[in-house]
Amino acid sequence: MIIYNVTINIETSIEQEWLVWMKDEHIPEMLATGKFIKALMTKVLVEEEMGGVTYSVQYTCADMTQLQAYYAQDAERLRAQSNRFTGKFVAFRTELEVISEQHA
Repeated sequence: MIIYNVTINIETSIEQEWLVWMKDEHIPEMLATGKFIKALMTKVLVEEEMGGVTYSVQYTCADMTQLQAYYAQDAERLRAQSNRFTGKFVAFRTELEVISEQHA
């Protein structure tokens, strides 16, 4: 399993609008690509020196082939949809390989 993690720091002035967009539009569109199995959105509970509020969205896919297909076929279009928030957020992306998963 591969996790495509996107960490976003968003200005508090547009946080609620952005959250609605993420939950109602962007994440469903990411899942609709068929490349991802699930998405988990979390809020980072550490206050940032730079201000704003930080979130992490983890998109799980079966393997690196699926993630590469997302990059080639969907990433540019879906990333462009965030242009309405340009200048009000910063984001960085990380690729993670699941080594082990355990449950209580």
